[in-house]
Amino acid sequence: TVEQNIQFAQPKKNAAKVNELMALFGLNEFRKRKPGGLSGGQKQRVALARALVSQPKMLLLDEPLSALDHEMRVKLQSYILEVHREFDLTTLLISHDVSEIIRLSDFMIEMDQGKIVKQGNPADMFTNDRVNAKFQFTGEVISMVQQDFIVIVTVLIGKDLVKVIANDQEATSLQIGDKVLIASKAFNPIIHKIS
Repeated sequence: TVEQNIQFAQPKKNAAKVNELMALFGLNEFRKRKPGGLSGGQKQRVALARALVSQPKMLLLDEPLSALDHEMRVKLQSYILEVHREFDLTTLLISHDVSEIIRLSDFMIEMDQGKIVKQGNPADMFTNDRVNAKFQFTGEVISMVQQDFIVIVTVLIGKDLVKVIANDQEATSLQIGDKVLIASKAFNPIIHKIS
């Protein structure tokens, strides 16, 4: 069953940890189900819970959240970050999802046909220095950093990152993962959450 599958990876049985992971990954209703009766996304969640239940020192993740919907993906990214910090893990993440790379990574290596072509801080590697005077585009909020009386919101547009200064009122309605519209009004960028 799903429950036994996760328990199997524990060197010392800890029912509380298994229950915590099952609740977090939305697996409680599938507790007694066999793997053959799960969708691809549900199987990925079970595999991730099984990998984390033993609290490893190193975690290798190859496209770990690719089959999940956006809401579940953002939730699990937060948990991976929390577990990573709490247990001081080293995590090697293979991903083609730019927002996932930026949110989960401290250091990035871009490879092409087995050769390293670029490496460094993910935010710096995806930042595009070109400036356009008139613009309107949509993107996804990747991070929000409070600095004095403003909030710097980093938005992913395709494969490019754009940093926008938001006031407290604009920022209170935003969360990481939100889809937003960024436009120019009197040469000042404005940001609006897309309902």
